[in-house]
Amino acid sequence: MKPLLFVLSAVCFVVGCASPPLAGRPPVTDAVELRQPEGSSRVTPQTGWRGREFAVATAHPLASEAGRAILEAGGSAVDAAIAAQMVLTLVEPQSSGIGGGAFLLHHDGRETVAFDGRETAPAEVDEALFLKRDGKVMSFTEAVVGGRAVGVPGTVRMLEMAHASYGKLPWPTLFEAAIRLADEGFPVGERLHTLLGKDPHLRLDPSAAAYFYDQDGQARAVGTLLRNPSLATVLRRIAREGSAALHTGDIAQAIVDRVRQHPQNPGRLTMADLAAYQAKRRAPLCSDYTPKAVAPARNYRLCGFPPPSSGAIAIAQILGILNDTPAPFLPFDDPLWLHYYSEASRLAFADRAQYVADPDFVAAPGGHWQTLIERDYLAARARLIGPQSMKVAAPGSPSPLGSSRAPMPEQVEYGTSHISIVDAYGNALAMTSTIEDAFGARVMVRGFLLNNELTDFSFTPTDAGGAPVANRVEPGKRPRSSMSPTLVFDQASGELVLSGGSPGGALIIHYTAKLLYAMLNWELAPQSAIDLPNFGSLNGPTLLEERRFSKSFVDALQTRGHEVREVGMSSGLQAIRKGDDGYTGGADGRREGRVMGR
Repeated sequence: MKPLLFVLSAVCFVVGCASPPLAGRPPVTDAVELRQPEGSSRVTPQTGWRGREFAVATAHPLASEAGRAILEAGGSAVDAAIAAQMVLTLVEPQSSGIGGGAFLLHHDGRETVAFDGRETAPAEVDEALFLKRDGKVMSFTEAVVGGRAVGVPGTVRMLEMAHASYGKLPWPTLFEAAIRLADEGFPVGERLHTLLGKDPHLRLDPSAAAYFYDQDGQARAVGTLLRNPSLATVLRRIAREGSAALHTGDIAQAIVDRVRQHPQNPGRLTMADLAAYQAKRRAPLCSDYTPKAVAPARNYRLCGFPPPSSGAIAIAQILGILNDTPAPFLPFDDPLWLHYYSEASRLAFADRAQYVADPDFVAAPGGHWQTLIERDYLAARARLIGPQSMKVAAPGSPSPLGSSRAPMPEQVEYGTSHISIVDAYGNALAMTSTIEDAFGARVMVRGFLLNNELTDFSFTPTDAGGAPVANRVEPGKRPRSSMSPTLVFDQASGELVLSGGSPGGALIIHYTAKLLYAMLNWELAPQSAIDLPNFGSLNGPTLLEERRFSKSFVDALQTRGHEVREVGMSSGLQAIRKGDDGYTGGADGRREGRVMGR
């Protein structure tokens, strides 16, 4: 790939020099797989970052500053992540917070560990949770707004577990920045203002309406100093008492009351569910990767999150399948490269729908998840790619035992936030956190929003023949996720190469795969890789970021049989790369991310 092409891509990202969506394209607003986790806001060009000692990349400057201050004070990567996440609860409430869940991938220079803080389904739910009395499936809005879809939150319990192993500063210290900002106020940014104005449901919650909107029902103006004393009180309690403050006692009771007593859509969460929640320590899912066209050859070890996340499996499949096609020898501006990528995506998403779910409830094909990313299996899948698009792929058979389960129908997945951090001690982490939809269940309790994470389960528990869907609703189960926190290592030395990830619902997989492919195959800097146009397929239409691709490029894909949809693809990638001379970082200008450090 010639460097000039990437320079031009970055310029087009700033000035929008590609052609606008073509007239006559199929409408996208009614297609379930094209609905985006969060709406777009103004793009802010980023220049990238460089430093030598430590770095923190988050979705908001105030969160990055909180993390940077902790690292300056001698804190660890986990310490900085806790401080940053508490600030994100306040300043980016639409995406994540203490009312949701998270996956944290951590490396201490020797060992990589996956901390699972994914929400769980309450004990009282059953697989018919999202079915109406007549047996028909609820719409997403019917399911999400209210208490029905609220899962047991896990972020604070998981961070507490990670801090016990890798924290350096006292737990209470990590809450100081968020408490101060909640007490003193923070200025409403353009993105929060824009999303508040677009949301039709948040005003229905009295607490949220009073906090986020003025007396005329309009979103708080940009620059308004927004104070949240209720959240400050909750954070003080958690700082003093640990996760027990959220999972037991009066705060827990307030959560349960709001869920179970919701006037239109009550849920089934109980005090026992909150008290019993346990974060899990899991082994990461790692795979070897050698880009074919890079000389001299360099071998990488890609580590991501195992199920209930589908991200690491799907990304490893996409990259592995592409390596067995001509794609590695093609530049990004060749439509044939995107043809191969889209076909590999269809194959990966077909397997995702068939096999991936909470491993405590669903066995991996052949007994281990590696069957889905073994080299021979991916090579066989790659041979299914021809010169014309397959449009919709079927799942493969990684195990001779087959599967008795039905594939999950495609349905919407929503928002998240990503943090990448490296500290001065050699620790690195990638953490993706979520409350699912933008503003979650639209239920505010004591200054924070509750998640609607149960809508990540399949709304339909079985297929027409009665075969169960792996990712159906079950008590105590963790819903399948697309969150893809990723750490990349040099295979020979074990040295860290990259920490990265993104928000974006099911498209997280494509945003993160784009980042990895561009940095490892085309050897781009983090910011240049992030700035490239977005693309992908969820085993349906080929999706292109609107106004980023020329008419001739789109026409070439259509000639190969692709049903092309140009849509807003609002990624929020964060990335930090380690090199011989220190660190370089990038943050996605499509949102408000920022890299800071020293």
